[in-house]
Amino acid sequence: MQFDPQTFDLRRLLGTSSSTQAMGIWAALIILIAFALLRYDNFGSAYNIVSFLNYNSMFIIIALGMCFVIMTGGIDLSVGSVAAFSSVIAAFLSEHGLEYALPGGILAGMAIGTINAFMIVAMRIPPFIATLASMLGAKGAALVISDAQTVSISWESNFTALGMGKLFDIIPWTILIVAIIAIIAWIVLEHTSLGRTVLAIGGGQEASHLMGLSVKRTECIVYIFSGGCAGLAGVFLASGFGAGQPLEGLGWELSAIASVVVGGTLLTGGMGSVPATIAGALLLGLLFNVLNFENGRGIISLSAHWQSVIRGAFLFVVILLQARMTAKVNLSPRRN
Repeated sequence: MQFDPQTFDLRRLLGTSSSTQAMGIWAALIILIAFALLRYDNFGSAYNIVSFLNYNSMFIIIALGMCFVIMTGGIDLSVGSVAAFSSVIAAFLSEHGLEYALPGGILAGMAIGTINAFMIVAMRIPPFIATLASMLGAKGAALVISDAQTVSISWESNFTALGMGKLFDIIPWTILIVAIIAIIAWIVLEHTSLGRTVLAIGGGQEASHLMGLSVKRTECIVYIFSGGCAGLAGVFLASGFGAGQPLEGLGWELSAIASVVVGGTLLTGGMGSVPATIAGALLLGLLFNVLNFENGRGIISLSAHWQSVIRGAFLFVVILLQARMTAKVNLSPRRN
């Protein structure tokens, strides 16, 4: 989809991405929840709900960063490795407390995001190649500094309060932080010039340059933001599971891309939605949650490795449908 300043409808782009697909995602999410509530006795328990949201907070926050990158027409394949690297950094800093481990993990992610931005914006390396290189680099760095072993956190510090603690013993801190970031991301996309520039770049970078928009600065911001989100997910990982895990994060980039695309964001950029991205992440997480309950009933028996197969198949189907929808839009006559 090419950006056309004369036909650019900002509200249409910002609101729901592909409105039909976005509405379908919310409908599918509601239907799946209703099915699970009727079928499984403990699905609606407070324990399952909190555990589900707490675990999937890592994937939601990564998907938010990926959403902004894809809306510019880019891609970030490094997020899984960045999360693993940041979890190791946070684990090493945990003995100094949450006030050092939290910003340390986030800054580690933002540092790799800055490297991505430099390669893509300054060196003009295609995002796929640049982030593939940083993915390998981050994974290697995590293995080197951890000696290819999990790094135990300091249980004497307050670091575990982030991943295991709750506000008023009800709402996990991870969920609250993700909700705050999601609201801020939605406001930025909907109501700021930065959000408009993100969409404009994805709609047409050449046109964005001609309009005098800050294309390079915006691209740098989205890749640094994506790295920071992956870094925060790594902190959640270390704090919630009690260790920095250099071997974790495999396939997380696929989950993030799937969540974004399922939410209706075009892989070619120029169209996207923060709420629909969250719905996509929740739908994928809920699907695996339902499969776990089915495993518990003994009706089916799927190993954890099947999750990657399901993610890949799900992503393929959504991309195929998205391509067909885009082709129809491009073939339909424009109104003057």
